[in-house]
Amino acid sequence: MSEVNNEAVTVSVMNQLPDASIQGESPLFHADLASVAKKGPKTGGVTFKEEALMGQITLRLNAENADQLSAAEKALGVALPTQPLTSVVEGDVSVRWISPDEWLVVVPGLKAFEVETALHAELSGHYQVVNISGGWTIYKLSGENVVDVLKKSTIVDVHPSKFPVGKVVTTTFAKSGAIIRRSGESEFELVVRRSFADYLWLWIQDASREYGLVVKA
Repeated sequence: MSEVNNEAVTVSVMNQLPDASIQGESPLFHADLASVAKKGPKTGGVTFKEEALMGQITLRLNAENADQLSAAEKALGVALPTQPLTSVVEGDVSVRWISPDEWLVVVPGLKAFEVETALHAELSGHYQVVNISGGWTIYKLSGENVVDVLKKSTIVDVHPSKFPVGKVVTTTFAKSGAIIRRSGESEFELVVRRSFADYLWLWIQDASREYGLVVKA
């Protein structure tokens, strides 16, 4: 409650944490990946897994402001990567460089609300923190033929000499878009929009057909 012109005003604040009775559903909930994984092939050149219901926050601030960088590090437990196209991982927190003043923070599920609160508590000045968890999902692609699938899907050069582990790019993927991060020598993570999630899942199935696709739940 606050006062405006000496009159009491009640302000409603939305509780962002969902009720325990509400079950979250990922964009591929309808695909029943658990059943697909159980019934499908156990070996193949490409492995697919949806990292479902991860918490995702976009953070914008001035990368030349040492106080803001320090505040963000205190809230996240990891320093923001300031070199273009890089990422950092510390425990269950990963941060992807998106642009000179923007980062994508990924954490497990509901931890996003805790991190969001911590960022607001620590940061000051001109900055932006937005919880985008409901609008995106993460696909993990791995295997000996994962690079072959990526070559079919994106214009980015994914050769290790050009795309080392930890590198991040925001680019086109199968006529849609994705934030692609190389998380291992033969492993990539794709952050994709919920509205394109089903289309990209179908694309990946088709692009992997000649190599054999293994689905992990």
